[in-house]
Amino acid sequence: MLRALLLGLFSLVVLAGGAILYAYYEIQRAGPNAEPVTVVIEKGTGTEAIGAAFEQAGALRWRYWLIAAALAPGDKRPLQAGEYEIPPGASALAIVRLLRDGKVVVHRLTVPEGLAVPEIMKLVADTAALSGSLPPAPPEGSLLPETYNFTRGENRSALIDRMRQAMEAELAAAWAARSADLPFDTPEKALVLASIIEKETARDGERRHIAGVFVNRLNKGMRLQSDPTVIYGMTKGSGPLGRALTRGDLDQASDYNTYVIAGLPPGPIASPGRDSLRAAVNPLRTNDLYFVADGTGGHAFAATLDDHNRNVKKWRDLQAKGN
Repeated sequence: MLRALLLGLFSLVVLAGGAILYAYYEIQRAGPNAEPVTVVIEKGTGTEAIGAAFEQAGALRWRYWLIAAALAPGDKRPLQAGEYEIPPGASALAIVRLLRDGKVVVHRLTVPEGLAVPEIMKLVADTAALSGSLPPAPPEGSLLPETYNFTRGENRSALIDRMRQAMEAELAAAWAARSADLPFDTPEKALVLASIIEKETARDGERRHIAGVFVNRLNKGMRLQSDPTVIYGMTKGSGPLGRALTRGDLDQASDYNTYVIAGLPPGPIASPGRDSLRAAVNPLRTNDLYFVADGTGGHAFAATLDDHNRNVKKWRDLQAKGN
């Protein structure tokens, strides 16, 4: 009788040991997915439901292997919610480590330089990985163009607030490093000029030169005569005008029409990037008062009206040739 009991206990120990060894093998075994899979775990999800989500996604052969991995000796930190990308062949133990480390998928939203606030708000609204509704539109020019990292479910209002804080910091830094004798006395006016520079050129090497032209014109009391300001007065940043400006457009009364008004317009016309902010407060020192497109994506600059008119003729000749 005792021998039978001992034999039975031994058999149970062997079976239990075998089961533990098999489970240990399974939680370290490469997973079944040949391609990366993405799984979203909501807050409050239980361990079995987490395992079921990975099983359904094809990253686990059996949901209970994740439970076994979570119960294995060692790290006992909780499994964190979030969006996870599981690499091909990740084991149940590797998945548990990802969940404990909270190595969630990082999304990126790139806001290009020169967009107006309505365009940026639409970009944020159309980003599916964000959550929540949009806040009221902030003032024009108050959002910094940048690539923003975020995790799935971040609130849209929070991201817009980050953009505002980033612009405030960049504008303050640029203003603190400004040149002397600028023809404007507040960072807000520097932001206005930076937004015009941003819309006039996308070339890094031209921004300070264009800033210098506008500063020269402001110092001489000349109108800025910037086409992008006219367009903003017509569209309020809702999108491209969709056609060429006409003489009637340039003559139209508007607070933003710098062919009509003197000095800077009352506010920014877009969201300038860092380089345009820095150019606005550190303009290139030249005698130039004019610039026009040169057909290469850049501009030809001139200090006199006669030279400018010659540059304009070259540009129109290129347009006429279809270049």
